[in-house]
Amino acid sequence: MEHSSETPFPYPIVEAFRKDPDVPAFEYRGRPVSRRAVLDLIARCAGGLRAAGLGPGSPVALATGVTPEAFAAQIAALLLGARVTGLRPGLTPVQLGAVLPGMAAVVTDPTGETPELLAAAGTVPVLRIGRDLLGAGPPADGTRPQGGAGAPDVHHPTPETLTAEGRPDDIALITLTSGSTGVPKGCGHSYRACAARWPWRTGHWDARTAELAAGYRRFLLFGSFANAVVLDHLTLCLLSGGTAVIPDPPPAFPEVIARHRPTAVLMAVPRLHQVLDTLRTDPVDTGSLRVVLVAGSPLAPHRLAEATELLGPVVHHAYGQTETGMLALLTPQELVRDPDLLDTVGRPWADTEVSVRDDDDHPLPTGATGEIWVRTPSAMSGYWQNEAETREVLRPDGWVRTRDLGHLDERGYLRLTGRSRDVIIINAAVHYAGPIEQVLTRHPDVDQAYVVAAPDERTGEAAHAFLVPGRGRAPDLAALRASVAAELGADAVPATFTLLDRVPVTPGGKPDKRALLDRLPADGGS
Repeated sequence: MEHSSETPFPYPIVEAFRKDPDVPAFEYRGRPVSRRAVLDLIARCAGGLRAAGLGPGSPVALATGVTPEAFAAQIAALLLGARVTGLRPGLTPVQLGAVLPGMAAVVTDPTGETPELLAAAGTVPVLRIGRDLLGAGPPADGTRPQGGAGAPDVHHPTPETLTAEGRPDDIALITLTSGSTGVPKGCGHSYRACAARWPWRTGHWDARTAELAAGYRRFLLFGSFANAVVLDHLTLCLLSGGTAVIPDPPPAFPEVIARHRPTAVLMAVPRLHQVLDTLRTDPVDTGSLRVVLVAGSPLAPHRLAEATELLGPVVHHAYGQTETGMLALLTPQELVRDPDLLDTVGRPWADTEVSVRDDDDHPLPTGATGEIWVRTPSAMSGYWQNEAETREVLRPDGWVRTRDLGHLDERGYLRLTGRSRDVIIINAAVHYAGPIEQVLTRHPDVDQAYVVAAPDERTGEAAHAFLVPGRGRAPDLAALRASVAAELGADAVPATFTLLDRVPVTPGGKPDKRALLDRLPADGGS
């Protein structure tokens, strides 16, 4: 199932499905959906999109649930060369209003179609997958989207005639960032860059990628197709011959693992915390798992150790960004050989180069802490229609500023220490939230720690800590203050400590520091 680097995106899916048509691509609502059946769905969706006037360069937004039909619609749009923006659940009317104008069409299904979406779409044509695409006809209102390349034709592809029409330098996917500071930015990845993403290049997989893929016989698929990480790991499953198992939403963890017996699952750190909290007191059969890949935010070393203890040697800790894809991975095999790697995110992944640089953009020696820069052929072309932000992070020679802080050791393992923008200016001195959080989570009575900045009349800004206690214990706040002061100085000591049962998360599953900051006046801290 080898594909050259020139194989156009997303054609490797078509090739793989044609090769093994009877293998289930999905398990959905308790039944297998063969690759032959998904190819038929892709062809029918491509015919419906083409009949609606869409083609190379057409801007299309997708707001769908996770179903075989929704996957087929996305692959069909990409085969036609469209510019696809995924709309994740939970976008606000303001965010939708910023993204949807100028679209040629919005593709949706009963899960993705909401009153807020329809209101924000305005005059943009809405194509329902069941009625408009799988029926391979024009929208029911008789309108046709504008902005496609060429007039609509009556040719409807079949599974045997599917081709890839994307132009290498056109934008294939626009993936929205979290939008935690307002309107989300759109990371634009070209068809060339998407073809270079690590799971798509099966003929060029290195030993680590092949070893990871071997665990994806049954991949538990949930979340959103708007999430680039979900798409990468779904692709790894499908191109390695596996089956994606779609549970009824929302999946209840960890019970869903015992019920569906997946071999691989992707989860954010807060969900892993939930799973571990349950397994401490309520054993659930997770023995089917071969890969638990944890990503999205830093994972404290003691939690990674606990996950390995409760789930077995299957936990992988990944580091990446929407702008670049996966950048580094720590495998359980590496942890078995060296438990001191618990505080790392592993080694650079696939074709990724990593450089640690100072404030003047100069490379730093091994072991020195600075900003992490990366270079990978799958990096974004830039933020869509945002040249200022693009210039801030993207360099002409391909290097991308991650705006994360960390260092590489002599063996090439990467350790993160915080976000370069996650700073607190206390008495005119810069303090980073990451190191304060790390000191706090090293205390045995603290399970999770998150630090935010808020204005302070005396010091300009002050740090405020939110703690999830470890196993019901009450942390000794005096001891925590003393630890931070000893390691980072008195100014870095949080002005308040607030205890939480659990940390709020963003729609993408990451800890929501904005929500924590909003809680500060009401909670008052300690």
